[in-house]
Amino acid sequence: METGSVLPQPGTQRPLEPPGQQPPGSGAGKAAEDGGGGGKGSVDSDATSGNPYAGLVSHLRAAWLSGKTRPMEYRVAQLEALGRFLDEKKQDILEATALDMGKPPFEAEFSEVLLCKNELHETLNNLSQWMKDEHVDKNLVTRLDSAFIRKDPYGVVLIIGTWNYPIYILLVPLIGAIAAGNCVIIKPSEITKNTERLVAEMLSCYLDNDCFAVVRADVQETTRLLENKFDYIFFTGSPSVGRIVMAAAAKHLTPVTLELGGKNPCYVSDTCDVQNTARRVAWGRFFNAGQTCVAPDYVLCSAEMQEKLLPALRKAITDFYGPNPRESPDFGRIVGETQFQRVQRLLCSGRVVIGGQTDEEERYIAPTVLVDLQPSDPIMQEEIFGPILPIVIVANMDEAIDFINSRERPLVVYAFSSDDKVVNQVLERTSSGGFCGNDTLMHVTLTSLPFGGIGSSGLGNYHGRFTFDAFTHHRGCLHRGMGREALNALRYPPYSQQKLGIVRAASEVKRKGTCTLL
Repeated sequence: METGSVLPQPGTQRPLEPPGQQPPGSGAGKAAEDGGGGGKGSVDSDATSGNPYAGLVSHLRAAWLSGKTRPMEYRVAQLEALGRFLDEKKQDILEATALDMGKPPFEAEFSEVLLCKNELHETLNNLSQWMKDEHVDKNLVTRLDSAFIRKDPYGVVLIIGTWNYPIYILLVPLIGAIAAGNCVIIKPSEITKNTERLVAEMLSCYLDNDCFAVVRADVQETTRLLENKFDYIFFTGSPSVGRIVMAAAAKHLTPVTLELGGKNPCYVSDTCDVQNTARRVAWGRFFNAGQTCVAPDYVLCSAEMQEKLLPALRKAITDFYGPNPRESPDFGRIVGETQFQRVQRLLCSGRVVIGGQTDEEERYIAPTVLVDLQPSDPIMQEEIFGPILPIVIVANMDEAIDFINSRERPLVVYAFSSDDKVVNQVLERTSSGGFCGNDTLMHVTLTSLPFGGIGSSGLGNYHGRFTFDAFTHHRGCLHRGMGREALNALRYPPYSQQKLGIVRAASEVKRKGTCTLL
């Protein structure tokens, strides 16, 4: 990985330079020179708005209006170039995520590279079908006309990523935005600096610089970026920042997808395979050192199940990370000092029964299990986003469901039971962005399932076809012939009851199973 580049000054984005060697048909364009795309004057201090990003947005909008991104061949070429980035820079990605948060190579390759390539291949395999006009049913009046849904790109879209999966969370929406025919500005997280630098310096060597830009910005600069009019904004992060993004979008009536988070409950019934449950819960909680928005945030179970689950969790943690997880190459670190201190403070809740060791210099927090918790404890008031698993005692499934429903709707609900009826009861009687029975995290790996939140855990969804749809305006179209005007005369004034009766018969939608006696 290249590490010697100088970071851009505040208020600028990394220049998007033309690629050194691009295969034919890759679609990579030359760097812009007129205030957009990251060329010489890429950050134009626009005289009218005074916004440092206005020139960049204007340049991308001009590229989009030119129709450059609309042909399927162009979209495929850019997506294939993104695939080459993942292949050729895989080692750089592993090194950058290791430097930023001690991410183990297995976890990094699985979550940052493999899952991105799955999304990419799903899109390339189906793009021609997704792009086709969708012809719809017609009534008697329009029977001879053409009625269809056109899949239009929104235009210039903004994707704001976050730090816990800094490649995956940025590139998966980017895949859908490119596939839908948009021009895109992507803003990687400034917290994972090595990965941010890699994306800013290397992605431009693969994508068309006239249509795709990487902006490096801190909080204040991102606020200025959001002042610009975008046609769609896709944000991943915390609910508090999501509200700020949504407020900024509202000023321009810009639609948004908000991928947020929350406290994901995990109900463990008395009828389950304890060892398998412990391994699956421990893996989901401690993967990426607990810094996963869909990790099980706390366990709900009976006192009897807790007594069985604790030794099983202890064994699972030892099996995964050895007697001292600090020395394990398979356990990550907290991303930064601020995040470390916040998670460390949560250890004061309840009683530590497994783990609890910390090392601020290494930003290490051991895989930890807490018991004797109260719903009012600090750890039960915010998303943990660290390697801590609280266990809350409930009497039965009904009490667990009541507990879940008394709180904000989470990103996912987990339920473990050998009885399918119990799993289905939790599914039917709760509300969440997603659901997974008898496992954790694995629902996210399916490109065929929508992923997203509800309420405070998010707005909108993506993955696979759903990402394409998120960045697509579904344009309802009716194309009529110029002739047959006599058929239209019935709807023109002067009106009459006779005309109304004929129009009703020709255009009415009847409920199936009913008939009208004439």
